[in-house]
Order: sequence, then C-alpha cells, then structure tokens
Amino acid sequence: MKKLLLIFLLLLSGKTSAEPAPPSAPHLRLALSSVFLGERQDLISRWKTYLEMHLQRPVVFVQRRTYRELTDLFAQGKLDAGWVCAAPYTLHKSVQRLLAVPVWQREPLYQSYLIVSAHDTVTHSIADLRGKIFAYSDPESNSGFFVAQGELVDLGVDPATFFSKTLFTYAHRNNVEAVAAKLVDGARVDGYIYDMLRLQAPELVAKTRIVQKSDKYGFPPIVARANLPEEDYRKLQETLINMKNDTEGQALLAAMGLNGFVAGDDHLFDSVAALLKKVSVAGQQRVR
Repeated sequence: MKKLLLIFLLLLSGKTSAEPAPPSAPHLRLALSSVFLGERQDLISRWKTYLEMHLQRPVVFVQRRTYRELTDLFAQGKLDAGWVCAAPYTLHKSVQRLLAVPVWQREPLYQSYLIVSAHDTVTHSIADLRGKIFAYSDPESNSGFFVAQGELVDLGVDPATFFSKTLFTYAHRNNVEAVAAKLVDGARVDGYIYDMLRLQAPELVAKTRIVQKSDKYGFPPIVARANLPEEDYRKLQETLINMKNDTEGQALLAAMGLNGFVAGDDHLFDSVAALLKKVSVAGQQRVR
C-alpha cells in the first residue's frame, strides 16, 4: 500500500499543464521493435500519455517482431516515426529520416556485448566459440548481428560455417535468457539493454558473463518516415528533446535509463555504415 501511495504521489508531482489530446486529432503512429521496450508495457503506457499531452494528438504504438517489418511499414507510409536500430536506419535511409538520438551514459553512443554463461571461464573472444551454438537477435541488428559478423570477417572465417548452429531470438533479452539457460554458448547483445536488465532482472544477468565490449556506435535512433510533414517532424523532435526539462519527462527518462534525446546527425552512424560495407563485401567475395 505504501508503494502504491508513493507511485501516486510521484505521478501527481510530475503533472504538467498540458491538456489531453483532442479526440479528433489525427493519430501519430510510432513504432517500437520488440528488441527494445517490447515487454515494458507499463513504461510504454506512460510514454504514450506523455507524448499525447505534449503533441496534442493521439499516439498509437505499433509493435512488430522484426526490423524488416517496420521498414516495410515505413515504405508503405503506415508509420510516422519509430525507435529502430542503427543498422536498419543506415540500410534504409530512403524511407526513414533521422529525428532524435537517445543519450545513454551521457553519450549518444552504445556498445555491443559478447556474453557467455557465467560458468564459462575459458571463452575470451568470439574465436573461442568456434563450433559452438550462437544466438543473434535480428538479421538487421547492429549490436545483435552485424558486430559478430564483422568480428568473424576480421578472423578470416566464414560466418555461415564458423558456429555449429545459429538462431535468431528477435529480442536482446531472449539472447540473455538463452545464454543464461545454456541453450546457446554465446550471443551478442545491445549493451544498453543488457545494463538495464542488470537493474531489472539481476538474477538473470548474474547467470551470464561479459567477454568483450565492442567499439562504440551511434545509439539506436528515433526516425521519422521520409515524407512526414515538417511541422509534425519538428513537434515530435522538440517534444523528445525537451523531455529532460520537465518532471514527468525526467521520470520517464530515468525509467528508460536515458539522460535524454538530442537531434544528432548522420555522422554518428559512419562506423555502422563501415561495418555494414565490410560484412557485405566479404559476403560477395565468398559467393564468387
């Protein structure tokens, strides 16, 4: 009861002067991949309310299992904006426009973590997982797929045959759970999500071990469809960037584990583009 009262008082302290969105206003369709906040329905609901009050229009969160599904919806004009991964944004700029970049640990950057079971004391790099079972998150995930592919290219091996078996789990938490349960021997995961899980599910993360952290890449961005009206684009961008300036926005950012959002620029994703090119060129050479 005390906990419920505290939550109620916190919500009251975070009230703003904004009014609820007019029911006649057009919906803003904002996509979320299951890779990120898929199971944080409480947080999604709070964020929806916040955005509706500040944008003065209804917000509909659209969730899909894969990045490819979201890209297809952008191409069909069925989405207005979405939180995607750095790789699908870099791959499909013709249908997406950079809108905002989350700031985590005071940088608009993140890393990919190579993880194994906590009981595995012999793995020191991905090279030690030859012939083992490996989990990827999504075929277009930077941290959960392309980083590992790039490592194998650097080793001069064929990613298609290096492991005895690979699988896609379509969520970074699923990767962590698979490693923790020893269903797979290793996985690459989004460092932001892994560190958030360390706070939310410490007993799960304790069953795993970080072997290595990648170089830093541009944080998975918020993007808009390429032809979103400029007024809508600017309003959503300003709302996200200004979250750090009011009590309710600050509480939401804290729950997300973020410092805020910035406008960002495409140069943040230059290293992602270089990685994608390296993996693509290596794949073409193997086909020859």
